[in-house]
Amino acid sequence: MHSAKPVVIAFLLLCARCAFPQSVDPVEKEPVAIVELGGAAGWSLKDAGSSFGPTVAVEVTPIENWLELEAGVTPLFARHSTEWDVDLLYKKPWTLSKKSEFMLGIGPEWVHATAYSMTMNSVSAEGVLDFMFWPSAKHRFGWYVEPAYEYNFGRGHEQSLGVSGGLLIAIP
Repeated sequence: MHSAKPVVIAFLLLCARCAFPQSVDPVEKEPVAIVELGGAAGWSLKDAGSSFGPTVAVEVTPIENWLELEAGVTPLFARHSTEWDVDLLYKKPWTLSKKSEFMLGIGPEWVHATAYSMTMNSVSAEGVLDFMFWPSAKHRFGWYVEPAYEYNFGRGHEQSLGVSGGLLIAIP
């Protein structure tokens, strides 16, 4: 019996590590918002014109895994014209992996266009496919590509295809 004591004590010491609480990594919190900074290009389906410019947007998640809201501003420049687009997109997110997401979105857009010294304001509807890629699973910095279709309810009922892309910055 005395020879079993050292074996039992050694066994308890080896297993004691399991009995102590283990340090647990803090739960990874979702960011308060995600800022999108990038460039945009648009092509008219009626007159084959194109325009280019910068874009900035902020995205928040009011309902986890169900709804993301994105508000953005994009000035587009073309020969003899400037267009400012302000949109609010309602997106349904899907997580493809720890490092990639896909979102399908739709929403209204206000368009302020100036061409040949004429100014016009109108309302449009926009649909987007949003692909987000994160180099690490922590989702601090990443990049995105967002193809879009726009239908303008103003004079001429302009239709266009566009794409934007750039940097994602998570706001903790």
